[in-house]
Amino acid sequence: MKTNTLGYKLKYYMIFAGLTTLIFGSVVIVPFIYGLYLTFTSWDGVSRNKPFVGFENYINAFADMGYWESLGRTFLYSAIAVILVNTVAFIIAYMVTSGIKGQNFFRAGFFVPNLIGGIVLGYVWKFVFNKALVELMGLIADGKVKSLLATENGAIAALIIVSVWQYAGYMMLIYVAGFMSVSEDVIEAAKIDGCTGSQSIIHISIPLMTASFVQCLFLTITRCFMVYDVNLSLTNGDPYGSSALAAMHVYNQAFVNKNYGTGQAEALILFVICAIIGGIQVYVGKKGEVQA
Repeated sequence: MKTNTLGYKLKYYMIFAGLTTLIFGSVVIVPFIYGLYLTFTSWDGVSRNKPFVGFENYINAFADMGYWESLGRTFLYSAIAVILVNTVAFIIAYMVTSGIKGQNFFRAGFFVPNLIGGIVLGYVWKFVFNKALVELMGLIADGKVKSLLATENGAIAALIIVSVWQYAGYMMLIYVAGFMSVSEDVIEAAKIDGCTGSQSIIHISIPLMTASFVQCLFLTITRCFMVYDVNLSLTNGDPYGSSALAAMHVYNQAFVNKNYGTGQAEALILFVICAIIGGIQVYVGKKGEVQA
């Protein structure tokens, strides 16, 4: 009797993955579809009536200059943060896989910041930037020093610093796995052929670690584009809204200004942009992985 029938497969799928599928559909798929529906209504967030307005919310979203300014800041923040996070993570991963004493301790230590919630992390670093760092620099400079969070560029720089500190440890683990997947025989053969340490990393380790780069870049891009908690607790969009990133603008539009339809439309646009960028990055990375 053949056991690979549709009913047989469905039975075991429901046994092993049915509950997971139900939960995923309940908390991801259904809210996404409902949110898509809300983009075509002028719901006020309270009443049962949800008047259909067609594409009016999308027109308002494209006409919202504040949204596009916040999106531009998000692009700038994400571009710098993604490069720095992956550079720092790669360097740390190389250091903690090079056989130094206590490397397991250092791996755990570098990973700890990723365990701290974004809200708590933002308030801790806010104290550092507004108090500790200002007082320290004031003593060195023998005068009053302005907080890094007091200016637009400084606030964005602070967000980048905190993001690098938070994400680098997590990405480090992926790069550590990538370094450990490179065969020692290949490295030894390269050394015998006269390869230096830097040449070995550039021409052997990095091409063989393409999968790690693809994963880390995708994770950092999506996290940076959707960041909200650190933005809220560290700068709250100040000074004068100049450090509000796209996710914060969407939240304020929907829940502060009560423009749920427009806010949902802007959230969908942000999702589509993030998905396109992430998809292109994964496609290019996978193509390079195959060639490597």
